[in-house]
Formats: sequence, structure tokens, C-alpha cells
Amino acid sequence: MVGGAGRAKKLGTLLSGLLECGAFCGIIFGWASLVYVLKNLSYFEQWCESSANLNPNGTLYPDCSGQDEQFSLVFTIGSFMNNFMTLPMGYVFDRFGTAVARLIAISLYTGGTLLVAFSTPDLAVLLFPAMSMLSVGGILLILTNMQVGNLFGKYRSIIITLYNGAFDSSSAIFLIIKVLHEHGLSLRAMFFFMAACSAWHLLRTIFLMPRMHIPYPLPPAYNYGLSCPGRSQSYRTYEEKRPPEDDGPEEVPLEPSAPKGNAAVEPFWPCVLSWLFMWHVVWLSVMQLRHYLFIGTLNPLLDHLAFGNEHLVSIYTNAFAFTQLCGVLCAPWNGLILDRHKRNKAHRAEGAQGALADLRASVLSLVLTATQCVLFSICAAVPMLPVQFVTFVLQVISRSFLYGGNAAFLAIAFPPQHFGKLYGLAMALSALVALLQYPCIALVRGVLQGDPFYMNVGLIAVVLLAYVSPVVVARECRRRAKELEAASSPLEASTSAETPAQTPH
Repeated sequence: MVGGAGRAKKLGTLLSGLLECGAFCGIIFGWASLVYVLKNLSYFEQWCESSANLNPNGTLYPDCSGQDEQFSLVFTIGSFMNNFMTLPMGYVFDRFGTAVARLIAISLYTGGTLLVAFSTPDLAVLLFPAMSMLSVGGILLILTNMQVGNLFGKYRSIIITLYNGAFDSSSAIFLIIKVLHEHGLSLRAMFFFMAACSAWHLLRTIFLMPRMHIPYPLPPAYNYGLSCPGRSQSYRTYEEKRPPEDDGPEEVPLEPSAPKGNAAVEPFWPCVLSWLFMWHVVWLSVMQLRHYLFIGTLNPLLDHLAFGNEHLVSIYTNAFAFTQLCGVLCAPWNGLILDRHKRNKAHRAEGAQGALADLRASVLSLVLTATQCVLFSICAAVPMLPVQFVTFVLQVISRSFLYGGNAAFLAIAFPPQHFGKLYGLAMALSALVALLQYPCIALVRGVLQGDPFYMNVGLIAVVLLAYVSPVVVARECRRRAKELEAASSPLEASTSAETPAQTPH
């Protein structure tokens, strides 16, 4: 029997996926850095108005709240599409496999970068479709990458959270663009280069990713990607079988088909309508809304706290973008929390007991993520510029835990056959909640006269709703534990009944 994918190939897939997530997938969340560049290039400048506002130096600076609102609207729509389109893209990934999903992602990503490259202050409206295309392309790329964790067994949750941390860190790409622009490189040239990088995504799709899906648990001698004919073949699961007339390197199974009498998989809709899923969506939605509002309004917030001092705004914008690089370092800690019970071989459970142990491990992760977001929200509400350094650190830790924990929890709590659909649905529903960021921005601009303090205080109360989810998960763990005890008791009783009693004569 021909061997499967070797360690070098798996490691190459892991590292190239980390680079892909860390350099491309979540760049829209570095929006504050790109806004700084776009303002210098006079994008949406026609929305600025003359005013009698004075900065600390006693000079006038214009009222550009209308310009800020346009930039916030670009981010609101882009971040909404980032989440909402995950549902149909998750269906595409589940139904048509990795190769089709990645080709769609590459097309969207290339189109988005080209639109930004061809945009000008007079064609600033191109930013709206461009950011949406970059968002959807990026989220689809990371969706196809998260299955790479299946190649590494007991490190699965760590890799999923590591990839989500890299997704967070990719927001620093716009910081690099900001710094290079300050050193004379044009925005158009940089986005043309990013468009050319699509060739890298295409090569990785062909050689280092499966045509369909990476199964879990991993079968023996499993292989994937394009190989030289006659040198290697790959194991194919039932979902990945092609029609008999369609030949290819992944076509021939290396093991006989398993019997169809496998354990029944829980249907999709009961998973969706469970309290476990619904409260998890609340957990994700309220914290994501807080993060989106912070990212989308960071530039006007810093402008407000710095009294229009452009040098200070640049320093704090760079500091924020730099902290985003640390997302890839923070996220694996959540994976270690989720996988901590698997490192003790003596107590490692299998089957239903193993699934219950995974679910129990997720409770601490959910609580820690909610606590980090509350602390971040409290610091964000403090109207003092130096405090924002602490806010930046707490924000990146909270956000890296949030998205890595979301993906890992859905992989743990529900059947893997539904992962793409459930992940997409959770992100789509949270996207609808994220639309509240635009009325919140309008509230700050209008009623609150540019001061976000009272809105930030209200958001602290909203984030507290996230604590309901770990309570629901803990109760579900207790219920499943009782069911397992009840199921094992009759088996123990029947075993003891079959053993003849030894009585003295």
C-alpha cells in the first residue's frame, strides 16, 4: 500500500496556511491604518466642512465628521459582508469542496485588490465593493484552512486557534502599507503587488490542499493535493468520491469502503435550534459588535482624544496596528486551554466520553473570552489617550480568543459534517447584529455630539450577555454526563448478572 502524505508535506501545508492567513485573510480589520492613508490622499474629502473648532495650539481644523462617517460606512458594509457571506460560502465549501471554494476566494480577493488599485479620490466609491470582496475572499480562505487542524490529531484546536490568530494579525498589513506610503510608495503599486500574490494562493490550492475535505479523524495513508502520476494516491472519504468515469490522483481509495451502518449523525436543524448554538451566537455577536465598533471608529476616536493632532493620531494608529501582529501569539493559548485534557494520556477519553471532555474544556475558554472583552470595553470607555495603549493590548487578546474560540467550539460541540454550515450561519447571524454599529456611529455623531463615552458604557452592559453561553454549555455537560452514566449502568448490571455467583457449599 502506498504511503500517505508525509510529515514534510503536512508541515508545509501548516506553515503555508499560516502565512496565507497571516498576510491576506483579515486585512480589513487594519482599517484604521488604511483610513489614515486614504485621508492623506483626500478620499471623501468633499464631506469635510469648515468649522470654528480649535485644537490645543489655537488653530482651526475642519469638521470632517461626514468624511469619517463615509469611512465608517465602508468598514460597516465590509465587515458585514465578511460575516454574512460566510453562510453561503460555508455551504459552497461543504457541498463542492476545498478547490471550488478557494477558486471563488482567490477571484474575489484579486478583484478587491484591483479595485483599490484603480480607485482615486474621485472614484472613492470603489472602496465599497473592494472592501466587501476582500472581506468575503479572506473569510473563505480561512474557512478552507481551518480543516488543516485535522492533519494533526490532538493539536487540532491549537492549530484552529493559531490560524484564527494569524487572521487577526493580518490586519497589520495595512500598517505596512501606511509605513511604505509614508516612505513614497504609491497605494496603487502596493495593491497591484497584492493582486499578483493570488498566484501563490492558486499554487497552494493545487499542491497543498485537498480537492474536497480533510477528514477527521484522519484515516491511514491519507494523501491530498496534486501528485505525480504513479507516485502517490490518496484516501478518499465517502463525501469526496467522484463519479467512476472521473479519474485523478485523489480518486483511488486505499482502503475498502466502510459499512454504511455507522452511527447516525445529528441532523442540521436540531443543531441550529439547540440552546447550545443559539446562545453561542449571542456570545459571538455581542463581542464582535464591540470589536467592530472600536475598529471602525478608532480613527475619529483618536482624533477626538488628540484634539486633531495629526502626529499623535499617527503614533496611536501605528501602536494599534502593531499590537494586531501579536494576535497570532495570543490565539494558541486558547487552543492550549481547549486541548489541555488531551495532554494527559492516562486520563484521555475516547468516543462519547472524549466529546464530553472536549465540551467541558470549552467552558473555561468561553468565560475567559467574555472576561477579556469586558475589560477591553471598560478601558475603551475611559476618555484618556494614554489608556488606549492598554485598550489596544486587551483588544487584540480578546479578539484572538474570540474568533479562534468560536471556530474551535463549533468543531467540538457539533458534528463535523455541519461545521461549514454552522460556522457560516453563526457568522451570518452575528453580521446582522454587527449592522447596529452604523446607527451607533450616527448616535455618537448626532445626539452625543462626537463624544462616544455614554455609548461605550452602554456597550459594557451589552457584552455581559456573553456570560450566558458558558452557563448553558456547563448545564449541557451535566446533562450529557448523566445520560452517559444512565447508559453505562444497565451494561454494568447485565455484565454482573452474566457472571455466576460464587457461594460457599
